Amino acid sequence: MSAIAGIYRFNGEPVNMEHGRLVMEALRKYPSHQSATWNKGRIMLGCHAQWITEQSTLEILPSYDPVRGLAITADAIIDNREELMEQLQVSRVLRSDMTDSEILLLAYERWSEQMPERLVGDFAFVIWDERNQTLFGARDFSGARTLYYHRNKELFSFCTVINPLLSLPYIHKELNELWLAEFLAITGVFEPPDVATSIYKDIEQLPPSHTISIKNGRVSITRYHSLSDVIPLKLASSQEYVEAFQEVFHTAVNSRIRRTKLNIGAHLSGGLDSGSVASFAAKALQKDNRTLHTFSYVPEDGFVDWTPKRRLADERPLIEQTVQYVGNIHENYLNFNGRSSFSEIDDWLDIMESPYKFFDNTFWLRGIYEQAQQRGIGILLNGARGNYSISWGSAIDYYAKLMKELNLLRLTREVRRYGGNMGLGRKRIYSMVGRKAFPVIDRLKPPPTFADIPQVIHTDFAKQTGIFDKLSDPRFIGIGSTVDVPKDPLEARRQHFNRINIWSITGTSGCKLSLRYSVWSHDPTNDLRVIRFCLSTPMKEFVQDGMDRALIRRSTEGFLPDTIRLNQRTRGIQAADSIHRLLNDWPDFINELDEMSNDSRMKQIVNMSVIHDALAEARHGLEPDQAYQPPIKLLMRSLILYRFLQKNF
Repeated sequence: MSAIAGIYRFNGEPVNMEHGRLVMEALRKYPSHQSATWNKGRIMLGCHAQWITEQSTLEILPSYDPVRGLAITADAIIDNREELMEQLQVSRVLRSDMTDSEILLLAYERWSEQMPERLVGDFAFVIWDERNQTLFGARDFSGARTLYYHRNKELFSFCTVINPLLSLPYIHKELNELWLAEFLAITGVFEPPDVATSIYKDIEQLPPSHTISIKNGRVSITRYHSLSDVIPLKLASSQEYVEAFQEVFHTAVNSRIRRTKLNIGAHLSGGLDSGSVASFAAKALQKDNRTLHTFSYVPEDGFVDWTPKRRLADERPLIEQTVQYVGNIHENYLNFNGRSSFSEIDDWLDIMESPYKFFDNTFWLRGIYEQAQQRGIGILLNGARGNYSISWGSAIDYYAKLMKELNLLRLTREVRRYGGNMGLGRKRIYSMVGRKAFPVIDRLKPPPTFADIPQVIHTDFAKQTGIFDKLSDPRFIGIGSTVDVPKDPLEARRQHFNRINIWSITGTSGCKLSLRYSVWSHDPTNDLRVIRFCLSTPMKEFVQDGMDRALIRRSTEGFLPDTIRLNQRTRGIQAADSIHRLLNDWPDFINELDEMSNDSRMKQIVNMSVIHDALAEARHGLEPDQAYQPPIKLLMRSLILYRFLQKNF
């Protein structure tokens, strides 16, 4: 795990190494085991390395091989290294110590610029091909590692993070107003759809699933496809699907944790995704007499749970069941007393280098990384993408498919069992299924909905940046919402993995947290081998016998207690105590909002009428059960933007 950097001169003149020094000096804010540069003529490469795997302790980056004429700097952990070394015919005596960067170079020599689609893991790397005078780089398929760059007529400069680039004298710190306008206009937590841009006009980023190549003064950015070769899997029985899943999931979990002698940690909630990851990891570690350290957020002291009876703000009772059943777990329950989304703003602006919207969970997300660092954790597992891979499978979606296909016998049997599992009447289930199968029903009698978030962007700013017409497009302002997602569940899942902007912010935050705390986040549910398996598996394996998410429920028999594995009635809910946490800071919160509402620049960017309405409500105090409602979202997001602009422009 590393922060990488480099400078390339289009005209062939030598790089000014003072510029290289400025970039590397700016990276010193992050912990490292080694920091080094390499330069030759028109190219300079840098690496600020954090050693996580055993092989990384043997790695010298940047590295240059004069015989092959290849140099590389890399921020990478490759998970399918055994498969790659087999394909590359690496001698078995060399495999255990071979570094990931050397595997990348061998793969580049073998498959040239098509090599990234063969890689499984988290990576961003840049290779200088001296013989062909080509600079080539790539970023992993979901953007778990970041890569920003600046280009002008003379220079191409890149870095894992933004601020070191801004230390260069030829890069101007200018606000990208189009990015900001789209960021404001999109009501969800998602970033603008063009993930090649950033908040800074002169800083671009290589999107996930893309390569960059520079040759003869021409910059080419190309998308590669890691999931284009998925073939439907046809096995003889449901049990065979379970066994095949267990094998691929075990490989995904084990391929990372066995490569480090540092402690292994995991996020653990009361649900299936994190529970599955933790249970497989704990069993694998036990064979090596190692313990899994889990980290679980619980509400702040004094919080009274206001959530519906089927939701749990405090998941400790469920987590305890998993911990006791699985064994070999050292659990940590963390309430982060005194922390709130308001108190976290400055830290998160420093981490993200950009405004952000996911404020609700910031206090525990950063807090867990902080605790993991203190406990010597090298790899921190999570199951963040499980909803679209291992635990995909909405019962209502599948039943709608059965209804449209007139497969009424199976539908009747499934609905009866599902009603028993969920504690729901069949009439209510058929109503939900009918609406899903035949959306025209909703136009005749729309179901009740929660209040929408009012549009926060100032109309003049929207016109000035050319996005005013987009404000009337629900698929744009509602990116990632139900309005934007296809009705067909298979198509919705396909699009989820195809649309890189939907997932990029998760990779960005994980990468930058990992650099700050020297803890590498890893999600086995986001492993390409697991995703390919799940995409190739028939839908009926994901919904079965009245169970949604049936594949993971059946596959974790013996791994998770039945009270967790088969639980379809209660689910945890994150950050339900977010407003409760703000109570001590409420006067300061209101005062800063007043200051923001009078700021001349914010008045030109933000629709102050909706801010004033939300602020008027907040002056009287918001109730804890308004944690997910529009007023707090409008106020927190606007305040975060205000702080960012004050700090940087």
